[in-house]
Amino acid sequence: MALFFLCLKLLSQFYPMSVFSQFDFKGQKALIRVDFNVPLDKATRAVTDDNRMRGALPTLVKILKDGGSIVLMSHLGRPKDGPEDKSSLRHILSHLQTLLDKAMGHAVPLDFADDCIGQSAKDKSAALQPGAVLLLENLRFYPQEEKGDPGFAQSLAQLGDVYVNDAFGTAHRAHASTAVIAQFFTEGKKMFGLLMEGEVKAAEQVMHQASKPFTAIIGGAKVSDKILIIENLLERATDIIIGGGMAYTFMKAQGGVIGKSLCEEDRLDTALEILKKAAEKNVCIHLPSDSTIADNFAADAQTSTSPSNHVPDGWMGLDIGANAIEQFTNVIGRSKTILWNGPMGVFEMPAFQQGTKAIAVAVAKATADGAFSLVGGGDSVAAVNQFGFADQVSYVSTGGGAMLEYFEGKSLPGITAIQEK
Repeated sequence: MALFFLCLKLLSQFYPMSVFSQFDFKGQKALIRVDFNVPLDKATRAVTDDNRMRGALPTLVKILKDGGSIVLMSHLGRPKDGPEDKSSLRHILSHLQTLLDKAMGHAVPLDFADDCIGQSAKDKSAALQPGAVLLLENLRFYPQEEKGDPGFAQSLAQLGDVYVNDAFGTAHRAHASTAVIAQFFTEGKKMFGLLMEGEVKAAEQVMHQASKPFTAIIGGAKVSDKILIIENLLERATDIIIGGGMAYTFMKAQGGVIGKSLCEEDRLDTALEILKKAAEKNVCIHLPSDSTIADNFAADAQTSTSPSNHVPDGWMGLDIGANAIEQFTNVIGRSKTILWNGPMGVFEMPAFQQGTKAIAVAVAKATADGAFSLVGGGDSVAAVNQFGFADQVSYVSTGGGAMLEYFEGKSLPGITAIQEK
C-alpha cells in the first residue's frame, strides 16, 4: 500500500491548494462516483484487474481518516435490460473489503445496497457511521443513468452531503452520476477526488503548460481514430511520432508500397493534409523508416524486416523496425514533455512487441532525465503495465476515451460540471 500513500503525498506536493485536500470530511457523508468497471473472471466473478479500484484508494483513505463516511456509486459492464447477476457490483465487494482494510490498517465497516436509489439505499446511507463505507448497486441497471435523467440524479444526490467525482474514465459521458448530479450540490460541496484531480492536472500540464520540445507519440490501427488528436497537437507539439497500423496509410499516401499492411484508403488525402499542415506549422512528423513485417497476422507468422514504404506483396507491417526504434528513441530522448497514446505495433504478440517496449524504455529514460511524461489510452497503458514501466513515467491515465477526447480539444461533461460555478 506504500505506493498509494506515495501517490497521495506526491499529489499534495504538486497540487497543495486542491479543494479536495483542504476539505475536512469529518461528519460528512461523501457520495463518490468511482470507476469500478473492472474485469471479472467469467466463471468465479472474481476481480482479475483491480487497477481502477486501487486508483481510488487515496481518495477513500483521506475521507475515512478525516472521520467521514462514504457512499460509492459506479457502473459495471453494459447491462441492457435492467439488473443482471453478471454485472452486479456485489461481486467486487469482498475484493473492495480487502483493499480498504489494507489501506486503512484495520477492518473497515463495508455494506452493500442492492439498489442505487430507493428506500434501501436511503436507509443504509442514513445509517452510515463515520469511518464506514456503503457500495451501491450498478448505476446502469437504470437506463436513466446513461440518459442523464435529472430525476435519477437527484435521487442519487440525496444519499450524500458532498459530491466527489473520482471517475475520470467516465468524464466524457454526460450521465446522471457524472455530470447532471453536480447541480444538486452547492459550490464547495462538489469537487474532484485525488484521482480525477491528478488526471485533469496532468492533462492540462501537457496541453497548456508543456515545456518544449514537446513530443507526442501516436500509435494504433487507424488514422480515422486519431485525426482530431493529431490536428489539435499540431497547435502544440514540436514533434509527432506516428507508429502502429496508421503509419502505413501515411506511407501509401506518399506513394509508398505497403504490401497488405493495414491502410485506410479513404484517409489517404487526410494523411497528406496532416503532413502539409505540420510542415506549415514547423511540426516535425516522424514516420517509421523500417518495419518488422509478417506473412500473416498471427503470433507464429514468418517475420522479416523491410523499409516501411517498400513492404513486399503478401507481407504486412506489424511493428516498427530497429532503425525506427533508434530514430524515435533519439527524438524522445531530447524531449521535455511527452504524450504517448497508442502502441507501435501488435504488442500483444511477442514477435511484434519490440517497438512498443523500446518506446516504453525511451519514455522512462527521458522521464528519469527530467521530462514530464503522460501515458494515456487503453493500449498504451496496457503496454507500460505489461512491460513494467508504469512507475517510471510521470503519469499513467486511467481514462482511455476520456483522455482521448480531452486531447481532441473537447469539453468533458464530468469536468465541466464540477468547474461550473
